[in-house]
Amino acid sequence: MSKFIVLTGVTRGLGRALLEGFIGSGATVAGCGRNSKAVAELSKMFGAPHRFDTVDVTDDDAVKTWAASVLVSHGPPDLLINNAAVINRPAPLWELTAEEFDQVTSVNINGVANVIRHFVPAMVAKGSGVIANFSSGWGQSTSPEVAPYCASKFAIEGMTQALAQELPPDMAAIPVNPGIIDTEMLRSCFGDAAGSYPTPEKWAKKAVPFFLALGPRHNGQSLTVEAGA
Repeated sequence: MSKFIVLTGVTRGLGRALLEGFIGSGATVAGCGRNSKAVAELSKMFGAPHRFDTVDVTDDDAVKTWAASVLVSHGPPDLLINNAAVINRPAPLWELTAEEFDQVTSVNINGVANVIRHFVPAMVAKGSGVIANFSSGWGQSTSPEVAPYCASKFAIEGMTQALAQELPPDMAAIPVNPGIIDTEMLRSCFGDAAGSYPTPEKWAKKAVPFFLALGPRHNGQSLTVEAGA
């Protein structure tokens, strides 16, 4: 039986690569992103039963409306993936403005909590489903000039593991580190050196079956998926 997947940050990077992989596997995907033009292109490209909506995950009311509509049209997801994230410009913490810091934590922490708040109750009522929240190597270790991002991903590790303790037995919440992938976000930190790492498309070839295999036995585990050779 094909799975129904809800995926945030679907218009670029890892989210876009996962989208194509999941659809290719036979899954149905409901995705969101902030770029309305990119969302419209996805809707035209893939069409029903998939659906794509323009949603800012930092807007709790917008997430509430989106989730309610998705739950009516498709029911509770089998797999909920919180992928949407941003990173700060590389700089020492004291040189970043309050607005820059808040932007990172608003998307990377509050946005994840908003999506969980409005999708997980239906999953709990159904008694099944997996919540996978994107963490990072910088959610378990640190580097200079990315302090807000590190803080947000350390928060994802803790929040997800606490959520795992709150779920019924046949569900799971898992923080997932995707490894180091050549994305726009990585290039903002690594520059051209990011090109020595796997592309999102290569990563997705391993990541798609990895995500589809997640289940209750993985609840609370901090896992890593990498592109490999």
